[in-house]
Amino acid sequence: MASSGKRKTTMAKLARESRLRERRLEKKARKDARKYAAAHPAPEHGPDGPSDERLEEPDSTPSRGTASASS
Repeated sequence: MASSGKRKTTMAKLARESRLRERRLEKKARKDARKYAAAHPAPEHGPDGPSDERLEEPDSTPSRGTASASS
């Protein structure tokens, strides 16, 4: 069975519909982000950022137990 070969929808309409779908997805993502932020409030930080020591970078000195075995 062969197709009719005639395009039923113009490329302009397909492009408009595609942009509309993208905008709807972006809008849903923003809405979900707002809902998440409202349900999970961020902890308060000072002007210099978080003061939690866990967020600082660890020492760059290697530990003695991690040397590769060469025997």
